[in-house]
Amino acid sequence: MTEPFKPEFRPVSYSRVTLTELMIPAYANFGGKIHGGILLSLMDKVAYAAASKHAGNYCVTVSVDGVNFLQPVEVGELVSLLASVNYVGRTSLLVGIKVIAEDVRTGLVKHTNTCYFTMVAKDDAGKPTVVPGLTLETPEDSRRFLEAIKRREFRERHKAEFDNAVSALAVHQELYLLQQERCQIVY
Repeated sequence: MTEPFKPEFRPVSYSRVTLTELMIPAYANFGGKIHGGILLSLMDKVAYAAASKHAGNYCVTVSVDGVNFLQPVEVGELVSLLASVNYVGRTSLLVGIKVIAEDVRTGLVKHTNTCYFTMVAKDDAGKPTVVPGLTLETPEDSRRFLEAIKRREFRERHKAEFDNAVSALAVHQELYLLQQERCQIVY
């Protein structure tokens, strides 16, 4: 079987995907709002669609950044997830996702979330595979690519700092910090 043609670069516009779904009562949580897990599942789907479209391969989710639910989503609203590849590494892709909800009765549109999914392209044997480079078509594409580099640098620096702080943590010396917290020590 011949390998499908993969260009050296693909434009950001090639990966743009929009997924729109009606929020039905079965998606509601006990508070009557759309369950966050439903929205996360939709985000994962649209991230997969954008990443695999760009990569020309199956892609898997490696990490998710910035999932902050800014506003609740209501039953009956149309939720649209707008996704595109913002950055590519050798085998990885960063997909930016903007989530908006629209009340079709009033026309009110609200931005409910922006988040970032890191995906890795896999070949037929399940091994990471090289993805096409990214053609930046607009100043906004360049800004998002640069922002992704900064996000990665910040995440790596934060992880190193956190790992160092945790490894240096002497619990018996830090217990005084718990005096202002809502916990009790029973040992």
